Formats: sequence, C-alpha cells, structure tokens
Amino acid sequence: MTTVHIDQAKPFPFVFDLLRTALVIIDMQRDFVEPGGFGESLGNDVSLLRSIVPACQEVLHAWRQAGGRVVHTREAHRPDLLDCPPAKFLRGSPRLRVGDEGPMGRILVAGEPGNQIIDELAPAPGEWVIDKPGKGAFHATGLERLLRAADIQYLVFMGVTTEVCVQTSMREANDRGFECLVLEDCTASYFPAFKQATLEMMRAQGAIVGWTSEQAMLCSALSCLHR
Repeated sequence: MTTVHIDQAKPFPFVFDLLRTALVIIDMQRDFVEPGGFGESLGNDVSLLRSIVPACQEVLHAWRQAGGRVVHTREAHRPDLLDCPPAKFLRGSPRLRVGDEGPMGRILVAGEPGNQIIDELAPAPGEWVIDKPGKGAFHATGLERLLRAADIQYLVFMGVTTEVCVQTSMREANDRGFECLVLEDCTASYFPAFKQATLEMMRAQGAIVGWTSEQAMLCSALSCLHR
C-alpha cells in the first residue's frame, strides 16, 4: 500500500499515492539562503530562510526512506545571460545584479558556487535537478515532460520564497492539473507576513490552488507506510 493520508491538512485531508508523487524543493540555494548571496544583496535577512532547513531535512530524510521521487530546483541563468530578460535584470535596486561577481561567484549563474543547493539539502544520485530561468519551475524547463513521463500526479512543495518561486511553481502546477501540497514550516519568506498571506491564498475557497500542512504531519503519515 502506497496511499498516504494527511488527515489534518488544510482546508481538508490530503491523500496521495507515493508512487505518483514528487517532493519538489524550490531554490534552497546558497545565493538565497546564505550571507553574501543575492538575497542579502537585496537587503534581506537570510536567517529567516535558514530557519526552515532542519524541518526540510526531516522531510527529505523521511521522503527518501519511503522511496519517494525528489525534484530540486535552482534559479539559474546561462553565463551569457541571454535567458535573463531585461525586466528581471533591471528590477529592484540590489547591490549586486544577476550576473555580477559576488562573494560566491556570479549571482544566479549556473555552475557558480552561490548557485548550488546548500549542503544540508544536497541532491542525492538519481534525484532530478531543474535549472529554471524564471520564478516558476515549469517556465522554460522540461519539468512537466519529466513528471508526465513518470506518471506523477501529486506534488509536495517546500523551499523559498513562499510568495515568489514557491507560489509561482505551485500555481503553474495547479493550472497543469497536478494536485499540490505545500509544507508550512518548510517554506519561508524574507517577509513573514507575505508567507502567511500566501498560505491562506493557496488553501482558500476549498484548496483553490492546493493544500497546506506541516512537516510533522507528513513525516507521521509516511511512517505509517512501514507499519
């Protein structure tokens, strides 16, 4: 039996088949989570994002133990930045822009040290790593094709930031017919009020975008598979 029940998910229970589900970890990369990266260059407190790392580790461990599929995403651009539109490059007023040289290499450029996923959540062999030039995991990537080929119907999300890349990816997935859950204590924002508002938006009107739950509830439900 591979059916997983999260009875206390909001706004009502979330039930999924582990064999048809992927854990999608959004942008837990050094440029966003560690000091000296792009997130800090925007004037943000990166400790708010780092605070979710232990909970994310718990989920990732439990998910791997259960044999579930894992997808990691990175917001990453080509070294020539031809996949970075001016609207993105010029937005805001950071000390460092996309492609600039920072303490961990060029900001948000594929292959640079700062663009790598943090060690605590490093991909294991066989796990998918998707480089995305936009906020959403589906835009200009092959993710949907890979998910369809693997007969994936359900997606469990965690990562950063809640109101930007996580929400965009979840809405993209919802529009494509995937059933989605986001783990509240495994996602974070530089602005806590934005996180809370986003979670409420997602589960409003009968899970109009998807469900929300917490790390402990998912891990407990996964442990029932071994009984």
